[in-house]
Amino acid sequence: AEPVAGDADLGERFIGLIDPLRYPHEGLGEDALREIRRLKARMEAERLPRGADPTTHTKLGRGGLTDVEWTVQLIQMRHGWAEPGLRTTRTREALAAAHAAGLLDTDDAEILDEAWLLATRVRNATMLVRARAGDTFP
Repeated sequence: AEPVAGDADLGERFIGLIDPLRYPHEGLGEDALREIRRLKARMEAERLPRGADPTTHTKLGRGGLTDVEWTVQLIQMRHGWAEPGLRTTRTREALAAAHAAGLLDTDDAEILDEAWLLATRVRNATMLVRARAGDTFP
């Protein structure tokens, strides 16, 4: 959530109300982590188009956009209460904040960032070339 229109003060008050839900104090428990992982696996299994090759799918394939985004969002939910830099809707900014806070080592942060950039660039290039959305490497 990020206020983009209307009364700015009301938007900030709303964010203040929902932040404890987005970034629970003391992070997430093991049950919540297990449920999030189960939900991710189920969503990816149901959303991958029939016959699609998961090794070339930029969004749902291994190392694709959802892997990076879910990883970053999980870090945000676990540590956002203590690390204000994680409280952003932007994946790469949150990734950089996680690295700066010592929650990800340099190699992992670079791999996640490069994977996100590559998948995004392939998706965008596919859209430009085909004039329609596409989530697979050609």
